[in-house]
Amino acid sequence: MSNVAYVRVSTEEQNEARQKEALAAHNIDKWFEEKASGKNTHRPAFQQMMDWVREGDTVFIHDLSRIARSTKDLLSILDTLDSKGVRLVSNKESIDTSTATGKLIVTVIGAINEFERANMLERQREGIAIARREGKYRGRKAVDIPDIGQHYARYMARQTSKAALARELGISRPTLDRLFSEYENKSVPV
Repeated sequence: MSNVAYVRVSTEEQNEARQKEALAAHNIDKWFEEKASGKNTHRPAFQQMMDWVREGDTVFIHDLSRIARSTKDLLSILDTLDSKGVRLVSNKESIDTSTATGKLIVTVIGAINEFERANMLERQREGIAIARREGKYRGRKAVDIPDIGQHYARYMARQTSKAALARELGISRPTLDRLFSEYENKSVPV
């Protein structure tokens, strides 16, 4: 029976220290950390954690948004953990899924979080539409790395990691991934 912590931040620029400090009080045996969007469950450390946990283990998270952004994903994760005999404890919401009340609260909070995010994205789209109409919105400045092919070759030759390369270029990991993807698509003969 192990105490497992799952820590996630969305971008390279964000810091996971707050989550780690809050979870340290639970005598964590195994840590799974990553910097990735929570929009879906296709995250390497998350998948490793889900494969690693066994019956009797407890997964600790700082808050529900760290493990899932949609109610559907959250309920699927809870079903998988429950079928493995693993409980989930969320610090911020004081939830323990080993209780019936905890399971109910997780479902309700997950639905509210998803609703709030959808509303935020809708307000953002409305604001952008108004700004465009008024000629005030120009979008993000495009990132262009002229010698991206050389950096791609260094990465493919395992001379550097994506994280180190992103820091070196002063861009985020998702931006580097997008640039690499665009480079790959240009390089493939049609």
